[in-house]
Parts: sequence; C-alpha cells; structure tokens
Amino acid sequence: MVLASPLRSRVRQLSATSIGNAIEWYDWLTYAFLSTYFADQVIPASSHAASLLGTFAVFAVGFVMRPVGGLVIGLISDRHGRRAAMTLTIVLMGIGQLMMVVLPTYEQAGLLAPILLLVSRLVQGFSVGGEFAVSSVFLVESATPGRRGLYSSMSYFSSNLGQLLASGIAALFSNLLSKPDMLSWGWRMPFLIGAVACLSGLWIRSGTHETYALAEAIKEGRAERPRMWDFLRHHPRESLLVVGMTIGATVSFYTWSVYLPSYAETTAGTDPAEALPATTIALAFFTVIQPLGGLLSDRIGRKPMLVVFGIGFTLLTVPLLSLVDKSFWSLLWISCAAMLLLTCYTAVCSAVMAELFPAKVRTAGLGMPYSTTVALFGGTAPYVATAFIDAGHTVLFGWYATVLMLISTVVYIRMRETKDVVVEVAGAEA
Repeated sequence: MVLASPLRSRVRQLSATSIGNAIEWYDWLTYAFLSTYFADQVIPASSHAASLLGTFAVFAVGFVMRPVGGLVIGLISDRHGRRAAMTLTIVLMGIGQLMMVVLPTYEQAGLLAPILLLVSRLVQGFSVGGEFAVSSVFLVESATPGRRGLYSSMSYFSSNLGQLLASGIAALFSNLLSKPDMLSWGWRMPFLIGAVACLSGLWIRSGTHETYALAEAIKEGRAERPRMWDFLRHHPRESLLVVGMTIGATVSFYTWSVYLPSYAETTAGTDPAEALPATTIALAFFTVIQPLGGLLSDRIGRKPMLVVFGIGFTLLTVPLLSLVDKSFWSLLWISCAAMLLLTCYTAVCSAVMAELFPAKVRTAGLGMPYSTTVALFGGTAPYVATAFIDAGHTVLFGWYATVLMLISTVVYIRMRETKDVVVEVAGAEA
C-alpha cells in the first residue's frame, strides 16, 4: 500500500509524475523556441514570417486535442488505473518527439511534411491533455497523510522545470552550432533528448505502485466501470467548479509565465536581451517556491491561498501590466511579484481539483473541464493580448484578464475547504 511505502518508493512515485510533466512542457515549448529554424523547411511560404505563422497555427491546433485527451485518458485512468494511463501518456510523448526528430522537409516529402508536423502536435496535445489530470490525481493519491498540498505542488514544480530545460537546451544548441547547422539538423537534437527522456520516464513509471484499488475490481467484474460522462452526470457542480477555478487562473498563468516577454517587447519596446533573462530568473524563482506553497496549504488550507490569489490578481493585473517598461530590474520585480501571487494557485490547484471528486471519476472529472478551459482561455491569451495591442487598446487586455479573474475569485470565495476531505487511496483513506 502506498501510504506504508518506504521513502524510496515515495520518491519513485513523485519522480514518475514529475518526469512526465517536465517532458510535456519541455516538448511543448521546445517546439515554440525552435520553430524559427524549421518553419521554412516544413511549411514553405512567400516569407519567413508566413512560414512561422504556419508553424504556430499548427502549435495552436495542439490545444484542440487537450480536452479530448483529458476525457479519453481520464476515462482510461478511471477504468484501468493511474499507472496504465501514465504509461500511455509518456509513450505518446515519445512518439510525438520522435516524429519531430525524423520529420521530413517539404522538399523531401511535399505536403506530407506539414501533415506529419500536424499529426505530431495532435499526438502531443492529446497526451498533455491527459497527463496533467492523471499525474495530479496520482500525486494526490500517493501523498502521505497531511501532505497532499506538498505532493500537489510538484505538478507545477516539474512543469516549470520543463520550461526552464526547454529554454536552456534550445539556447545551448543555438549558441554551440552555426546557423546553417541549426537549420539543417541541429533543431532536431533537443527533440531527440526529449525522446530519450521519455524512455527513462517509462522505466520509472513501470515501477510505481498503483493507487487506484477499483481498477482490479472493475477488471474482474466486481465493480461497475465508469462511463464516459459519469463525472458530469453525477458531479455537475464539481465539474463547473473546475471550470470556474481555471478560467481566470489559466489566463494569468499564460500571461505571466509565457507571454510576458513578448508583451514587454511589444508594448514597452523592451530589448529581448533584457526581457528573456528577467523572465527566466522569475520562472526559476517560481519553480523553487512551489513546494513552499504546497506546504503552506497543508497548514492553513487551500481556500485561503486561492482567495489571496484571486483577489490579488483581480486588483493588481492592470497596475502590474501598466508598470512594464524597458528596465531589466523593473521587469524582474514585476515578474517575481506575479509569480509569488500565482503560486497561491499553482501549488494547490491539483490537490483541490482531485479532492472534489470520488476516485471512480476523479481523473476524467478533473481532466475534461480543466483541459477544455485551458484550451479556450489559456491557449488564446497571447492571441487576445496581441489583438488588443494591434487595435491600439493595450490596456483592455489587462481588464479582460481582470474580469475572468473576478469570476474565479467568486468561485474561490464560495467553494468549501478541501484540505481535510477524505481521499480514497489504494483501498484506504488519506
């Protein structure tokens, strides 16, 4: 039983989920960082900008598959066990990255090249849609008593680590290799590293303890297996709570952890050489404080942290964005302040969402509503911001994010505390 496992087993449980999250975000952002090198080769167009837009359009399509992955992989997890679902997601990650390693150019394969690029992103989007849900549930069900918040915080700790690795490895290859080498074969190497990491993750996950006792009973016919929409049919309120919790938070997350350098460059004319280091340092700070946020939630509860997060960004989104200027130090402290506030959500959201549902529908109940909301609002946040800026209404994006954050804040204030909710784990309770 997981709760009685020795320290080594608990470390393996944490490692199994962390490596998957890290690889997901590593692959997701490696594509974005390196697209400038392979855009012209795979999607040729009248200009480099047009080719780049094509590759980002394919990148965006990956978001469409996230709700599908959240539903299908969530159902697999709730029927066949967390370990089976986690094995599937990491295999799909490896397939997606291997496809990028061997992807032919347009010159070699014609239209097949962009089609294969699209397929690789669809596979990755499907995988990431299920990965967050099943790994979040597995972390919560693996947690020792009174430490669900700490275990939950490892979800964003590992995904942030994946972002840092993607940025660092892409920068390393870009600096070590000449531009002709990067254009011809160098851009494939970071994807190869990711594929090898998937093999390591698969080995680690194969040795984990299953946390879902019903899987064996369902297999033997001693328990009824959940149907695809049982989570919505029997737990509509909880499903809506996941949407409400996520709608403002996902816009804030993508704004401050992904889009801010571009926002600073576009609105304030910040030099990328100033913006990227500042936000990278802030992201490192964000990564380190995740476990501290999880530990704090185990002491004071999830709800106080969510309320602080919601009220904070409702009041401060517009002021903080208005303070963005060309200064490295200004951007650094604004980013760190935002990351500190964002941690009040990221360190606890996995625990809260998993604590809302019974084990039988826990993964699908978390995965489908969460992934759908992220796809609709998080994935479109950079596009909406850019559209407002292009229209000459820069400040309206801050108000757009504020309104969505206000909706989530009302949800946080009205929802119950879940810290002491009993969670079924491997036939026991935690």
